[in-house]
Amino acid sequence: MRVAVQPGNERVRHVETRSLGKDEPPLNSHNSRPTALKPVPLARYSDDRDLLVSHFLGVRAETERLASPLSEEDQVVQSMPDASPTKWHRAHATWFFETFVVAPSLPGYDLFDPAFGYLFNSYYEAVGERQFRPERGLLTRPENSRVTAYREHVDGAFSALARKADDATWRRITPLTVLGLHHEQQHQELLLMDILHAFSKNALHPAYRPYRPAPALSAPELTWFEHPGGNAAIGHRGAGFAFDNEGPRHAVHLEPFRLASRLVTNAEWKEFMADDGYARPEFWMMDGIGHARDAGWRAPGYWRQVDGVWHQMTLEGLIEVNDQAPVCHVSYYEADAFARWSGHRLPTEAEWEVFAAEQPIEGNLSGTGFLRPRPALADAERPRQMFGDVWEWTASPYCPYPGFRPAAGAVGEYNGKFMVNQMVLRGGCLATPEGHVRPTYRNFFYPHMRWTFAGLRIASDAR
Repeated sequence: MRVAVQPGNERVRHVETRSLGKDEPPLNSHNSRPTALKPVPLARYSDDRDLLVSHFLGVRAETERLASPLSEEDQVVQSMPDASPTKWHRAHATWFFETFVVAPSLPGYDLFDPAFGYLFNSYYEAVGERQFRPERGLLTRPENSRVTAYREHVDGAFSALARKADDATWRRITPLTVLGLHHEQQHQELLLMDILHAFSKNALHPAYRPYRPAPALSAPELTWFEHPGGNAAIGHRGAGFAFDNEGPRHAVHLEPFRLASRLVTNAEWKEFMADDGYARPEFWMMDGIGHARDAGWRAPGYWRQVDGVWHQMTLEGLIEVNDQAPVCHVSYYEADAFARWSGHRLPTEAEWEVFAAEQPIEGNLSGTGFLRPRPALADAERPRQMFGDVWEWTASPYCPYPGFRPAAGAVGEYNGKFMVNQMVLRGGCLATPEGHVRPTYRNFFYPHMRWTFAGLRIASDAR
């Protein structure tokens, strides 16, 4: 069965469709290898150096595991200005630790290569000039083996620092190290996003990983969860790690609203397409319809028809679209247009968070090894798919919370200077590492971007 959300309907109707038989591998898959970083208080890392070193080496090893299916040629390609080569991701995450953790704190440390500070800085103006972002793919040198040696050099230096640092130094570098680990996890997700975009430009439709069929699941009926509104608080509570943009925790007022029980599916998106949703300006923001027309959008990113049947490019190659799975690779503009077409809207990030805060952080994240969105499971007690599968576009612009102040120094550039002209996404996706996402986590992208693993959940005002 597939569920079609029609404009203005409060409930949903069912329409028959054939099962595609293409879902997910079993949970005990040999590819299910979660990243070894669990959320613990920073004070515990300060007291237990072995634990932090273990998590450090686990995260670093996960990056190498993700890169391992890729050839030398795969790792140098840059398919668009917003993407980066795999080799660059591996080197940049290493540069972060060398620049902010190891070099300032380990006596006698020699930079692996002084030129790497220019090649692998991303956007830290306080640190110095850098390689022009759209030209990262021109860095055929240093070769891949030298980047591997760079990673091993910095890993060894960090382990030596953990042995030698006095307590005051260790307490100072602990939060920077944990920030660096979460930063590398972000680049693990970006690595998969970027290589998928590169492979999508290849007429051979290469797979990052072989496709593995599994029993089909049907998405449950879309239902609604009510929230009475009123005063609430959102933002990080202060226990464990969070990025600076997740706070300060602050009060919000919510009007009564409803949140959909699951993500929007490919079947529902096909209904939008069949109703000429991409060409009807009454559903679109002005900038959005302009982007859609200029880019020729008629379907989600990576969708293409083969002999009249919709397929999509995935990390497992070109496969037939699974109607029951969540739609993926849609921009904010498309998500907003679909929500309007359906007679509803996108939730605000505050509305999303008040539901997510009461749920366990579990779902189809990268540790499951699926690497594609999965149909929701039926559950009448709480909204499904709040974490994993696809990032969920919200109606909220990416702005500072009341009282936000960026950190001093170069690390203060991490989030604050991007708080303009972007929209917030919540919940993580199929490529988000285990232990990396939280109910307060604020991802952000420009509203026209489609190469991220992004979809949507609808909401509405209570009536």
